[in-house]
Amino acid sequence: MTISVGDTLPAAKLMTLGASGPEEVSLGDRLGDGRAVVFAVPGAFTPTCSQAHMPSFARNMDRLQALGVDKVICVAVNDPFVATAWAESTGATESGIEVLADPQGAFTEALGLAFTAPPFGLINRSMRYTMLVENGKVAFLNVEESPAVCELSSAETLLDHLSPQ
Repeated sequence: MTISVGDTLPAAKLMTLGASGPEEVSLGDRLGDGRAVVFAVPGAFTPTCSQAHMPSFARNMDRLQALGVDKVICVAVNDPFVATAWAESTGATESGIEVLADPQGAFTEALGLAFTAPPFGLINRSMRYTMLVENGKVAFLNVEESPAVCELSSAETLLDHLSPQ
């Protein structure tokens, strides 16, 4: 079953690279109360993820915060070493985006948003999506049909949804 607007996010343990190496973190603790954005990419260092999806959030952090977004978290089905290197290379870290690794894809599976594309070397990866989470519940969700596209899941599309008309 795929997560939907109104659903509570499942409990999830993701990974980050801490001072002493890989650390498990609770997504719920990271999100806390309030308004947060969670977006996912099929893979760090892949073209659309690096050239479109992450940059859309990095360049719009001020606008998101002005509209009441407390945190922005990117989930990548990669190990925490790769996720951290990618966050640093794309400017995500500098802009305030936290990149968390879902190395076994357990969170992605729990959301019902996993896919596999062997011709591209993408096995058990996350579909590209963006969700707005308010107090642990999904308030907005856009999932791309193709992992090579970043339109519905871009920060600009989310901003259109959040901005007063």
